[in-house]
Amino acid sequence: MLRPSLLRSDTQLNTDSYYEASVTRPPAQPLLQGTVRADVVVIGGGYAGLSAALELAERGRRVVLLEAERVGAGASGRNGGQAIVGYACGMGPLEAQLGAEGARQAWAMSLEAVRLLDERIARHGIDCDRVHGYLYVADSPRKARALHAELDALQRDYGFAVEWTEGPAVRERIDSPRYVTAAYEAVSGHLHPLKYALGLARAAQAAGVTLHEHSPVRRLRPHGAGVRAETDAGAVEADFAVVAGNCTLAEHGPGVLRAIHPRIMPVGTYILATEPLPRALAASLIRDNAAVCDNNVVLDYFRLSADDRLLFGGRVSYTTMTPPRLRETMQRRLVRVFPQLAGVRSTHLWGGFVDITMNRAPDFGRVGERVYYLQGFSGHGVALTGLAGRLVAEAITAQSERFDLLARLRHRAFPGGPWLRTPLLALGMAWYRWRDALGF
Repeated sequence: MLRPSLLRSDTQLNTDSYYEASVTRPPAQPLLQGTVRADVVVIGGGYAGLSAALELAERGRRVVLLEAERVGAGASGRNGGQAIVGYACGMGPLEAQLGAEGARQAWAMSLEAVRLLDERIARHGIDCDRVHGYLYVADSPRKARALHAELDALQRDYGFAVEWTEGPAVRERIDSPRYVTAAYEAVSGHLHPLKYALGLARAAQAAGVTLHEHSPVRRLRPHGAGVRAETDAGAVEADFAVVAGNCTLAEHGPGVLRAIHPRIMPVGTYILATEPLPRALAASLIRDNAAVCDNNVVLDYFRLSADDRLLFGGRVSYTTMTPPRLRETMQRRLVRVFPQLAGVRSTHLWGGFVDITMNRAPDFGRVGERVYYLQGFSGHGVALTGLAGRLVAEAITAQSERFDLLARLRHRAFPGGPWLRTPLLALGMAWYRWRDALGF
């Protein structure tokens, strides 16, 4: 897997986010009260919902966006900040389900997703510490072969080339003894995710979107020829709804599209932030200031912040419970990669849930003719969510061919039902963690 995580807030860690500590949020937007009318109601104030709202407003639609907490309080404000081309599942499942031509179109859309992110940052003046450059790494000969096979196939079939570094020369790319192979590309990169989310919210409001925070949708139902989204204190009646709540739907709105909940699973993942490092030390760790991710099943992903901290992510949980002794575990993982940082103090530790699908492909679709949903970004959401918002806006206002292409991807519910699916996933991932640890 070559993908870092998208995080949602965890109640045990929701006060220790470096991202929250490094921004000044605007005052909360008013909660929805009474019944209002819109062309489109968007449920969810993360990247996907904000992107859809922005695109729809720019196409002249009246949009009301409802967020259960604060904008970016979930995945979009807590993730690893890595904006990556491609899909979390790799191209294999897309080729199998969409065919060669459909897969090529999907790959082109993933490149468009990164371009769109950069266009929005420039157009709306979003100051979010954007950096280009991405480094894929492998920590064993077996993982190096797998990395070569995946990235060589991308070059052969999609024209996506990387710069390879092997053996001892890898230390010139990343000053770590852990990795035997590294592949660099300049399309992907990283940013401050919460600054980007707040910038999207400002852009959406400037385009005319009405935004309500602390307004969880409890029920979404047909209403005349359209839909009605009901909160505790009000309702939005609209022609269309876009549901972009990901793993929060089952928590905040169990009556919202209940049928799609079993197709995603919340998986916890966590990030440790060091104190600011001396500039020379920080610059020596990762050449070109790239974001980095390994290709283990239980992976490490990390990057430098604009103020020279190392932001180090990993240590997944499949039980929805915060792992014990988390800070110590994360510190050990960090020092295993960068022994020269032993003794460096950590200042923040936060985490939450990524919404994954069984095959790690995105899950887009419709329920009836009036309700669209976007979920299952599986850790590849920083760029792909923005494209998803554009695709759903196209489908509502003009033409749906591009949305329908990705909506053709089929998804299965996680096995085990509501009681056994989490322990079954935890057991399966324990097996893969053991294989990674032994170098299999």
